[in-house]
Amino acid sequence: MQFCTQCASPVESRVPAGDNRPRFVCTSCGSIHYQNPRMVVGCVPEYDGEILLCKRSIEPRYGFWTVPAGFMELGETVAAAALRETWEEAMARVELGPMFALVDVVHAGQVHAFFTATLPAPEFGAGEETLETRLFAPDEIPWEELAFPSVRLALECYLANRDAGTDALHLLDAPRIRIS
Repeated sequence: MQFCTQCASPVESRVPAGDNRPRFVCTSCGSIHYQNPRMVVGCVPEYDGEILLCKRSIEPRYGFWTVPAGFMELGETVAAAALRETWEEAMARVELGPMFALVDVVHAGQVHAFFTATLPAPEFGAGEETLETRLFAPDEIPWEELAFPSVRLALECYLANRDAGTDALHLLDAPRIRIS
């Protein structure tokens, strides 16, 4: 960050009074610009024992598979964001269940939250950010073609919960990997 979003003056990185870490502080108006993790929210839609995945049509990870998920918008609840992203990416209306995974993606400055979801009917399609949508049986999931480690973690937790008959919440740390 180089300029203040309040007055357009230059900012400098320093520890403000009463704080314990460097922040961008405006040299003119004194506004402190916090940079906090961004929320990515999604779900694992299931229909008749199969999981709905989306093949990405955008970078990063163009052509790789993911669950419907994306950045939360201001004014949304996490549940509303998951429903919106599922519609935008998979053109699917789902019934959300409980949140089952919360993944810290520290290196990307993100937190990923995943809900269970039921797809009431096999009605879905490819949204603007999606090349293809498809239902996969658990043994057909393209594990080596998943877009992000958080998606793998979420799917593993989802399937473990399903097999154990629980809806336990998993708090996870995504491994840092280079995504090219």
